[in-house]
Amino acid sequence: MRIIVLGGGVIGVTTAYYLAKAGHEVVVIERHDAVAQETSFANAGLIAPGHAYAWASPRAPMMLLTSLFKRDSALKLRLRPDPRMWAWGLRFLANCTAARSRANTVRKLALCLYSRQALIDLRRDTGIAYDEIARGALYLYRDPAHFELGRRNMAVLNEHGMALEAIDPARCAEIEPALAAARDKLAGAIYAPGDESGDSRLFSENLARLCRDLGVTFRLGVAVQGLEAAGGRVTRALTDKGPVVGDAYVLALGSYSPLVARRIGVKLPIYPVKGYSLTVPTEGFDGAPTVGGVDEGNLVAFARMGDKLRLTATADFAGYDTSFAAPNFAGMLRVARELFPRGGAYDRPQYWACLRPMTPDGPPILGPGRHRNLYFNTGHGHMGWTMACGSARIVADLIDGRKPEIDIAGLTVERY
Repeated sequence: MRIIVLGGGVIGVTTAYYLAKAGHEVVVIERHDAVAQETSFANAGLIAPGHAYAWASPRAPMMLLTSLFKRDSALKLRLRPDPRMWAWGLRFLANCTAARSRANTVRKLALCLYSRQALIDLRRDTGIAYDEIARGALYLYRDPAHFELGRRNMAVLNEHGMALEAIDPARCAEIEPALAAARDKLAGAIYAPGDESGDSRLFSENLARLCRDLGVTFRLGVAVQGLEAAGGRVTRALTDKGPVVGDAYVLALGSYSPLVARRIGVKLPIYPVKGYSLTVPTEGFDGAPTVGGVDEGNLVAFARMGDKLRLTATADFAGYDTSFAAPNFAGMLRVARELFPRGGAYDRPQYWACLRPMTPDGPPILGPGRHRNLYFNTGHGHMGWTMACGSARIVADLIDGRKPEIDIAGLTVERY
């Protein structure tokens, strides 16, 4: 089959790879002049099944309400006259019960674990490199009460196949010596020995080269504007360079997926949530971490990538606005200096902001919808890098008529 993959981020590129491996003719349409130039460009870098908790939780409504009055909140809700945001928000609130939060977390975890193994298999089979580090991840807590809550919450992940260990500050410093100077600031941590980290942009670029060797065509600098459909099938993709026709289509446009899908009457409950990241050089510094993780009290993630240190934070409900200013990153720099005083050149940061395609319940949207030849691979939120290989394998299996290797109940558009 000739399959058109709409989107050239890490989700689109991995989808193209598995489809090409299955023998399909694949064309990737991407509006930028290179792959992985938006959400995949400078993300947190964590491959983190150990952080698969659903955002919609009993604690989330109060955190969002508090954000209206706190300038430095890790979650930022901006009251906007945007009907799509309010509709999404109502669905999000409906998923903030303990039962739904647990169910959505379990679904996310199953996909994350499957995807991590798929990435390991791909790395073994191809030798692909992307500044990967497979030494686990540390989820750090500064407050004893918060740490106790983290210990209780990890039970749901442990029960469903995720190995996690609650450790004290001394053990944190043993696992990651760069934390030695910050031991007195920590109450403890949750250690996920199976988690990893790596540069998703570099991974996407190198995987795109492997895709080209398999015959995949990348049409870069081509913007997808919509879809046309007739008789229950998509007939063509509309772009600013003319229509593109295939036998099947995969929608992997992240936050822009609902804008394209609505042209054919498909309403995807995906809303963009802006995240911020900064990257600092580590050359000449001896205190950068090699084990990635998250400062849970400040919701700041960190990961080493070769000769640089990546930090990410903030969930900003700001629509499709990707603008940023230096003050947006002050909290991240403060946390980095506290945890890793000799971590890097904090006076020379590179700033970035991107849109995370969030569903109201947390899991992505995978597989077919009501159009027989249109498949979704979108809505991965802040975990697209973690879920990329597994999601792509699932979608490739569905296109080929094979049963996916994991249960996809709760991952398809039918749940809405």
